[in-house]
Amino acid sequence: MSENKKTNINELSTKYKKRSQTADIFRRLCRNKTAVIGGIVVIILLLMAIFADVLHDYEGEVIKQDVTQRLQSPSAEHWFGTDEMGRDLFARVCYGAKYSLLIGFCAAVVSIAIGLVLGALAGFYGGWIDMIIMRIMDVLLAIPGTLLAIAIMASLGASIGNLVIALSVSGIPGFARIVRSSVLTIKDSEYVEAARAIGATDRIIIFRHVLPNGMAPLIVQATLRIGSVILSAAGLSFLGLGVPAPHPEWGAILSNARSYIRDYSYIALFPGLAIMTTILCLNLLGDGLRDALDPKLK
Repeated sequence: MSENKKTNINELSTKYKKRSQTADIFRRLCRNKTAVIGGIVVIILLLMAIFADVLHDYEGEVIKQDVTQRLQSPSAEHWFGTDEMGRDLFARVCYGAKYSLLIGFCAAVVSIAIGLVLGALAGFYGGWIDMIIMRIMDVLLAIPGTLLAIAIMASLGASIGNLVIALSVSGIPGFARIVRSSVLTIKDSEYVEAARAIGATDRIIIFRHVLPNGMAPLIVQATLRIGSVILSAAGLSFLGLGVPAPHPEWGAILSNARSYIRDYSYIALFPGLAIMTTILCLNLLGDGLRDALDPKLK
């Protein structure tokens, strides 16, 4: 058999193994009914956030004030009622998914990107590089995440970009430690030694051989992190340090509803349910992914 035929066979077998592994993970995930429900709800929320400008007129429905319509109970005209400014609460809650999910995903992506690089360097090289990076991560872990975010927001000011930065910093140590532990268990594997033997550089070994084989715990942690970021963002907005008015972020809507919660509880009920449902479904999806990616369950 010629060398070209051997190469083609090896490439086809590698592709088949990757596809079969992906299909196997997807099948195990689909067998978890709670994870499927969580995934469907998350997809619906993502579509709601992506097409928020199409579904609702921002100027005419979301932020337009009409005092003649203020504090109306839920009805066929206003499904969730209206707030203290006469704004349609259903439109604001639906549009608020755009800000909450955007902040959650952006903060998670930034935390993953920085934590991935730092954890990979610490785990792969070890020595003084590992010691310096991990001691910095320990310092960040020693500071409560919410307190750190409040300090950053107080110094930078309230804006969506600053909120993403504040919530990203507190998430870096967790991802860095997860990546470091994965790299430590993989870097001495036979395929890594084989890559070194054929002259592959450290960058190629890290990003082509080590990290792709240690992504399972990172994916699960990312799913769970998005939920915690959404909750933290809502908490900061509730304190007045998050998304500035009049943007309809869920925490900001809850903050505005504090004065009316006794007589008009629906103003706080629906954004609260939106936060609870989103975080619950993300956690269900994360638990399902953890089980599906666990090699012991194959």
